[in-house]
Amino acid sequence: MKIALLGYGRMGKTIEAIALSRGHEIVIKTSETVTNDITKADIAIDFSVPSAAFGNISNCINNNIPVISGTTGWLEDYNKIIDLCKQKNGAFIYASNFSLGVNIFFELNKTLAKMMSALKDYNVGLEEIHHTQKLDAPSGTAISLAEDIVENHNQFNSWELDGNEENVLPITAKRIENVPGTHNITYTSEVDTIKIEHIAHSRQGFALGAVVAAEWLVGKTGVYTMKDVLNIS
Repeated sequence: MKIALLGYGRMGKTIEAIALSRGHEIVIKTSETVTNDITKADIAIDFSVPSAAFGNISNCINNNIPVISGTTGWLEDYNKIIDLCKQKNGAFIYASNFSLGVNIFFELNKTLAKMMSALKDYNVGLEEIHHTQKLDAPSGTAISLAEDIVENHNQFNSWELDGNEENVLPITAKRIENVPGTHNITYTSEVDTIKIEHIAHSRQGFALGAVVAAEWLVGKTGVYTMKDVLNIS
């Protein structure tokens, strides 16, 4: 499989190493916006920057190249990409996190939120910690977790970074050197605390998931998620 890497920072380089180890070829490497002929590739993997993501993904879909994206911070344009993908009969996957463990964590979070919804004595908090080079806050993974809590827990109408209003789920975002990614959700009452947490030890899990998703998407059309890739019902 010939891969275009759209974004060649630390994540892009980790994806490259895993892709090569799985027998794939990297035909395009670009730091932000694609200037090469994207049609050289069988598929594109976008881990660029928020300002470049929409243009990169659109370019791929317009040129009939399947594309997966893990770039966060551009989702105000997500529906435009979905519409374009349907119009062009393209293939696209966006995930706030491609890690297998995180996608299982997403499902645990939904289940716990449903179970805790009727227990009014528990205060809910969500914290994410990432490396200092991460540009957006909260992380895309934290946003996905927060949206799932809001949807499945009847206490909340929305989420907010450092929020302190009633019916608003607060997210705390921290930036610490050399932290690949930590996310935890706590339910705290006067008598006890319930906590679930995912700690990434390296970028390997994110990168492997992205390559697996790319392998899965080739030859398909439509808009998918990691639940489709991993067959999580």
